[in-house]
Amino acid sequence: MITNMIVLLCLSALFPVLMGIDEVKSYNFLRTKDCSDVYASGYNTSGVYIITTIDGPVQVYCEMETDGQNDQGPWMVILRRMDGEVNFYRPWRSYKWGFGNKEGEHWLGVEFVHQLTRRYPYKLRVDLEDFDGKKAYAVYKSFSVGSEADGYRLQVSGFVNGGAGDSLSYSNGMKFSTYDKDQDNWNDNCAKKYFGGGFWYNSCYYTNPTGHYLWEKEGFWYNSCYYTNPTGHYLWENDGTLMDTGATWYFWKNSWDPLKSITMKIRRVM
Repeated sequence: MITNMIVLLCLSALFPVLMGIDEVKSYNFLRTKDCSDVYASGYNTSGVYIITTIDGPVQVYCEMETDGQNDQGPWMVILRRMDGEVNFYRPWRSYKWGFGNKEGEHWLGVEFVHQLTRRYPYKLRVDLEDFDGKKAYAVYKSFSVGSEADGYRLQVSGFVNGGAGDSLSYSNGMKFSTYDKDQDNWNDNCAKKYFGGGFWYNSCYYTNPTGHYLWEKEGFWYNSCYYTNPTGHYLWENDGTLMDTGATWYFWKNSWDPLKSITMKIRRVM
């Protein structure tokens, strides 16, 4: 027992270095379950921290302030799109365990989100920004993800409008799908057909935050707007159909205007 405690203490000191975090934060990550625990340990600067899950230590991005303030604690980012640096068209295994750069674009991992939300109640906030710099958000007062045996089923409710409209409730009760594991309600594969990444597709969606990242249009002699757009983003053919729509939120920007950034983040309800 004493030997095990010594090993855990040594890991607590060394793990931040092994994980590649430059600044070793001196809290006990073995007792830290989410960003709320990090904040309670006296850390109020947004950045990458370590929490401990059933499967071991995990890096997460803790956003300590939103809109310049901290109300009721910090948020933990589970998805961030911002510049197209990371490919989100990935298989089931990648979405299960996560990928990307926690300081930039990333997906935390649906298994970790399940582990978190099965232990405590959480709320979800979705922050959106378009290519004109306009912003909006949506809050859901209750958010949880089921086990892998249940298909990582989404449970979301309690919508609060921050100007974005409600594009996620359509996915409530849906299982998680990827291009190589189809669990949606459509007779085809939503992720594969629409170049989407993993998500809780119904048949198919009102939001596609893991969709192929589409950059703002390149320069051209636009009128209002055009009958030709030769510098537009190239859309690859998929099963004979051009269906790439980008990362979208229908009830704010419809299904064909891609977003510059979208962040999904959760916070424990105290």
